[in-house]
Amino acid sequence: MHAVNPRRGYILGLTAYITWGLFPLYFKAIATVPSVEIIVHRVLWSAVCGSLLLVLWKHPGWWRELRDNPRRFAVLTLSGSLIAVNWLTYVWAVNNGRMVEASLGYYINPLVNVLLGMLLLGERLRPLQWLAVGLAAVGVAQQVWHVGSLPWVSLVLAVSFAFYGLIRKQAPVAALPGLVVETWLLVPLAIGWMLLNPSAVSAQSSFWTTSEAWWLAAAGPITVMPLICFNAAARHLPYTTLGFLQYVAPTLVLALAVLVFGEQLSSTTLLAFAFIWTGLAVYSVDIWLRSRRNS
Repeated sequence: MHAVNPRRGYILGLTAYITWGLFPLYFKAIATVPSVEIIVHRVLWSAVCGSLLLVLWKHPGWWRELRDNPRRFAVLTLSGSLIAVNWLTYVWAVNNGRMVEASLGYYINPLVNVLLGMLLLGERLRPLQWLAVGLAAVGVAQQVWHVGSLPWVSLVLAVSFAFYGLIRKQAPVAALPGLVVETWLLVPLAIGWMLLNPSAVSAQSSFWTTSEAWWLAAAGPITVMPLICFNAAARHLPYTTLGFLQYVAPTLVLALAVLVFGEQLSSTTLLAFAFIWTGLAVYSVDIWLRSRRNS
C-alpha cells in the first residue's frame, strides 16, 4: 500500500487539471490539421505511448482479467467510442472559435453526472443537489432561449464525458490498461481512415519535416500523462477534493478563450455561466457538508 500524501496529491491533481486546461494552446499549435485527423493521430500515438508505459509500469494480471471477462472488451469499445466523440468535439470547438462553449460543457459535466446517478443508478438527490441541477438547467434553458438553438458543443462534451465515466464504472479496469485497450480498439478505425484518405495533411511526406509533425506525435504523451497524474492524485486525495480541483480546467479554458484568443463572452452567455456557477457552488457546499458529517 502507498502511504497517503495529501501534498503530493494536490500537486499531481493540479498538474493534471492545469494540463487539461492548457490543451487549447496545444490544439491551436496544430490548427492547420483537420480535427478528425488530429483525433486519428491522438488514438495512434496514445496507443503507442500507453503500451510503452504499460511495459514499464507493471499492472499484474490486467490482461488475464480482461481475457476472462470478454464483456469488458465490449464495454471498453463503447467507452473508447465516447471518448473519441468527446475528443473530436473538443478539438473542433477549440479550432473553430467555440472555446467558451467547450468550457461551459465541462462546467455542466459534474451536474450531468449527478443526473445520471439518479436516472440510471437509482441514486437519490439531496435537496441541495436538486437545487444545483435546477440552476444549471435554467442556465442552459436561457442560453437556448436567447440563442435560439441548443449549445450543442457544451452538451455533447458534458454528456459524452459523463457517460464515459459511467460506463468505465461497469468495467473495473485500472486507468492505464483501460486507456490502452480503448485506444487499441480504435486503432483499426484510425488506420482505416488514414488508408482511405491518402491526401490527408499527415499522409504527405513533406509534412513530417515540419514542426507541426512533432506536435502531432506529442498527442500520445500529452493525452496519457495527465491521466496518470489524475489517477495518482486519486490515491492521495479524497474524491470530494478532486471534485473541487476539476473546475481548474474549464476555468483555464474560459480564461484562454476570452483573454488570449479574443472570443466574445456575451451577456447572455455570462448569465448562463452565472446560473451554472451558482449551481456548482451549491453542489460543492452539499459535498462539503456531507463530508463533514461523514468525518
